[in-house]
Amino acid sequence: MRYTWIDEYLLSKEGVTKDLQKDWNWIRYQIGGKMFAAVCLGENDEPYYITLKLEPLEGDFLRQQYEDIIPGYYMNKTHWNSINPDGEVPDDLLMDLLDKSYQLVLGGFSKKKQREILEVAGPVNIISCCGTDCSKCGCFGNMCEGCNASLGKVFHAPAGQACPIYECSINQKGMKGCGKCEHVPCEIWRKTKDPAFTEEEFERNIQERVNRLKKG
Repeated sequence: MRYTWIDEYLLSKEGVTKDLQKDWNWIRYQIGGKMFAAVCLGENDEPYYITLKLEPLEGDFLRQQYEDIIPGYYMNKTHWNSINPDGEVPDDLLMDLLDKSYQLVLGGFSKKKQREILEVAGPVNIISCCGTDCSKCGCFGNMCEGCNASLGKVFHAPAGQACPIYECSINQKGMKGCGKCEHVPCEIWRKTKDPAFTEEEFERNIQERVNRLKKG
């Protein structure tokens, strides 16, 4: 399978568990006991399909764009889609689709149940991928859930898109954050400067974030 990062990527999400459904020979990834993704294994226990949930219109559109995406394998073919694990679907697109599947299934629970699921998983990580401590932001818990909880689609990001730093480190590179990147702090960091900072304050902020990532 070309997507060797998939297990680590899915298990890094809040509240995710996995098991092996022996009757189907599927490795299932679940949130709150409900499956949102699966790696379907063939006769030799080699990945045969990666199955995930999407909004029907998006699933239908993607199946027309990629021959490696088909209606859900042994699943509801309106809501579920299966992807060739050795096909040509770009890694960043597959990551985005897995994110959407996770959010769809989690969003199917009541708000109260969502909180319970995520609280059981452990305390919410409030250190973002760029080293920002979300708890020190006046918008946290008010108009913003934080970088990790919102999958980078924070209040200051372009509408419907992830913050450029999150997009680079998490979605494109499949990293847990910028801490292990040899280019940090990079040009993307500097292009996302908070206009409220002076240059001196911004440089100090960058150093604080880098130090926080190194400690983590």
